[in-house]
Amino acid sequence: MVWVPLRPTSSDRRAPLRAPSTTTMSLEWLTDWSWSLDGLRDFIATGIQSFRDCDATALVAVACLLVLFVWYCYHVGREQPRAYATVNALMQSAEANGVQNGFVYCHSPECVRCSHHDGLNQKLYHNLQEYAKRYSWSGMGRIHKGIREQGRYLNSRPSIQKPEVFFLPDLPTTPYFSRDAQKHDVELLERNFQTILCEFETLYKAFSNCSLPQGWKMNSTPSGEWFTFYLVNQGMCVPRNCRRCPRTYRLLGSLRTCIGNNVFGNACISVLSPGTVIAEHYGPTNIRIRCHLGLKTPSNCELVVGGEPQCWAEGRCLLFDDSFLHTAFHEGAPEEGPRVVFMVDLWHPNVAAAERQALDFIFAPGR
Repeated sequence: MVWVPLRPTSSDRRAPLRAPSTTTMSLEWLTDWSWSLDGLRDFIATGIQSFRDCDATALVAVACLLVLFVWYCYHVGREQPRAYATVNALMQSAEANGVQNGFVYCHSPECVRCSHHDGLNQKLYHNLQEYAKRYSWSGMGRIHKGIREQGRYLNSRPSIQKPEVFFLPDLPTTPYFSRDAQKHDVELLERNFQTILCEFETLYKAFSNCSLPQGWKMNSTPSGEWFTFYLVNQGMCVPRNCRRCPRTYRLLGSLRTCIGNNVFGNACISVLSPGTVIAEHYGPTNIRIRCHLGLKTPSNCELVVGGEPQCWAEGRCLLFDDSFLHTAFHEGAPEEGPRVVFMVDLWHPNVAAAERQALDFIFAPGR
């Protein structure tokens, strides 16, 4: 049944204008609907006629394409999800090839820096309680506060300083420190500049015989090459490397503020080849300051910490807080050679002696 609108009469024409009634609106809607049905009918008729006009070859081609599409959908539906390589697998592969990526988390349960799990704070608090039972709660207020509210501290820090593992509250924050912050150790390192440089040059001769000599690590960088030779790696001595740099290793024992038996303590020779850029990253904690003693410092080499650039100088120490966002690069000419520094982690000058002892206990390697 098709509804058609009523033709207006002469009396309707003479009637004064008034608001449309419900009946009038219904008729208009039905009229539009009738036109829609007519259009749909014409569309279907056109489609049927087009199908009739097609030859057999075209119909067979369309049928084949339809069958292929159905088969593809079925095949994709049955296919198991592809096993993409995980970060952990990539790290294991890199280690197997002698390459270590310093900025991809390895998720190792033994590595405090890389094990970002929900139970870390509980583990740290358990270690603090164990320390307090053996020794004392005296002077532990700031550490207790830091562990208790660690999540809030790490999430509320400004983007310029975000330590990845542990934040100790109420420490003065600055990207760089003056030489007087750890004057004794700075002066001792600078007096032994030639000793450390000579041992490095002996080590570096091995690069002429092979691409990555034993004891060296290659770190991931966006461009160029960054090599490190660790004497102490996350609080653990590397005996084979220490035997190859005996005088430098003995020097570490003479430093008053060197972080030793603590996962946040490191000492290594760091080499950047020309054209190298280290990606911006944060260090794991603010309880330390990182000391770079310049061994070889070509031009166009810079360290940028918290947006502030500084240059290294041979025989001079540069102190900075690596919990700030930082990067380094070597844009010198290839003939200028690598940029080389001796890096060692020292205690932040505002961490008290009792706190250092407790933090060494809490963050002891393997605890």
